[in-house]
Amino acid sequence: MKIIKLSVIIILAALTLSACSDFLEKEPTSTTSGNYFKTEAEAESFLKGIYAILTQTSFYGSDYFNLAGGDDLEAYGGAGRSPATRGLICNNANSSDPAVSSFWYTLYAGINRANIFMEEIGKVPDMNEDNRKIYTAEARFLRAFYYFNLVECWGDVPFKTSSTQSVEGLQIARTPKETIYDFICKEMVESAEDLKSAADNGYLPGKVTKSAAWGILARVYMFRAGEHFRDGSAPDNAKIKEYFTAANTFAQKVMAAGHTLAPNYWDYFIDQCSDKYNTTGKESIWEAEFAGDYSTDVRSEGRVGNTIGIQAPDLSSDMSLTGKLDPGYGYCFFWSTPKLYELYVANKDINRMNWSLAPFAYTQSKSGAGVDGRLFEKGKREEVKYQYWDKSYSYGDTQSSANYGDREKTTETVDYSRMCGKWRREYEPGKKNKNYTLINFPILRYADVLLMIAECENELNGGPTALAYQCINAVRDRAGISELAGLDENAFRQAVKDERAMELCFEMTRRFDLIRWGEFTKNMNELAPRAKSGINWTLGPSNVYTYFQVSDAYNYFPIPSNELAVNKLIKGNNPGW
Repeated sequence: MKIIKLSVIIILAALTLSACSDFLEKEPTSTTSGNYFKTEAEAESFLKGIYAILTQTSFYGSDYFNLAGGDDLEAYGGAGRSPATRGLICNNANSSDPAVSSFWYTLYAGINRANIFMEEIGKVPDMNEDNRKIYTAEARFLRAFYYFNLVECWGDVPFKTSSTQSVEGLQIARTPKETIYDFICKEMVESAEDLKSAADNGYLPGKVTKSAAWGILARVYMFRAGEHFRDGSAPDNAKIKEYFTAANTFAQKVMAAGHTLAPNYWDYFIDQCSDKYNTTGKESIWEAEFAGDYSTDVRSEGRVGNTIGIQAPDLSSDMSLTGKLDPGYGYCFFWSTPKLYELYVANKDINRMNWSLAPFAYTQSKSGAGVDGRLFEKGKREEVKYQYWDKSYSYGDTQSSANYGDREKTTETVDYSRMCGKWRREYEPGKKNKNYTLINFPILRYADVLLMIAECENELNGGPTALAYQCINAVRDRAGISELAGLDENAFRQAVKDERAMELCFEMTRRFDLIRWGEFTKNMNELAPRAKSGINWTLGPSNVYTYFQVSDAYNYFPIPSNELAVNKLIKGNNPGW
């Protein structure tokens, strides 16, 4: 048994660390117990290792999209594509799923690193005390954030706030999630006091700031308010009000911190794809940072724009093909459902629609010679000319009969499933690697916070307040669609849900929104018959419909089978697994 336990420690210790942009430019110092770091520089380097958990392949580096991405707005797909073999996205997971296991152990690795850091940081001599406070606050917040991911995905989980020092005592029973929630909220509230403000950090989203802590804390409280739905228990209305009140308080702190929306919806994502920050507005609050082109020894690249992005040919091997000749290879695993498409149409929301749902495909008139055109859906070329046309590659207008240049299909496409267009590799600087990108992923942005406030105001006041309308209409104004007015509580609640769908699709928040609203199983199952019928969804008759036939078990992730095998104090799996 000691050999098995030791292997668990080795696996956790061996998880590779990624560097993250300029902030995470080297790996943390690797030392033995009792000798982790002795100087301020070594402490800062170790802290980077706690941040580096975010960019692991098992987290935002890749697998998280297949774990959290399956919802009623997006599906794993592509013509003739078989179901995914990792994650929950295709409703074919089990407790031995490798993505589920890797995510579980990665989160605990981050928690252990944070525990070590907080046990050792006070021992560093001659350290600047302001930095000691800030570093400690960052580590505390990150530990709480990793615990929130565990609770959000698995519910009751083993809970430990001291580092692993020995092979003894590794078996830990599950702690009730309410106890862990209390810890998460306390840690986030207290750590925010010592974090830098977003302004003092230059509104750079790589490090955790007060705004990031407050915004994520609001997300925690809102998810906690809906826990009774997935547990099938009677709601405690007093507690629910308490949680929405707290969420509203902290979200409004972010609102007062100087953040602004970028003028255009696509500005935010062009910044991310271009390796820039907040060039037109202070919208980005916290991002998982990636860097590099997979040509050096530093492995800090991700898969944003490659697995989740526009489909494009592989031209990476020809170094002469640069710029618009090679807009970057994309597998395009993520496609919209007709539900998202029709939501945009119903709201006349062509700005967000034409960015989030790719309105064109890159084309080549000669295979291997480079991209020399875009084929637009009917009517979309003219719409895009009034949107982000001057900020994107263009190839010269041609007739629809040509096989080069920018042209449109002559007939309306009846398939309402479109590939995700949010992260576009054409903006990625330099020659592009086939599979790896430097494009960051948004963990929190200001538009999300505004919609949190709108939702909280409605829930707490039995209907929308002036502030609720102010927040939701700010997001709608930026999208170029009509403002809302005169709605009752239920109508406004649905409006917020729809707004979150149109604004935040593909950003891995929808699955957990549906769970906290008690709508995940219902909304997914409602799509299955339509996917099977193929009505405006031509990928449906093959296999996509099975992805939506989920049971209530999918409100939780399965506890990994290898954890159950070594930790005998965990008595059984989550319901249905």
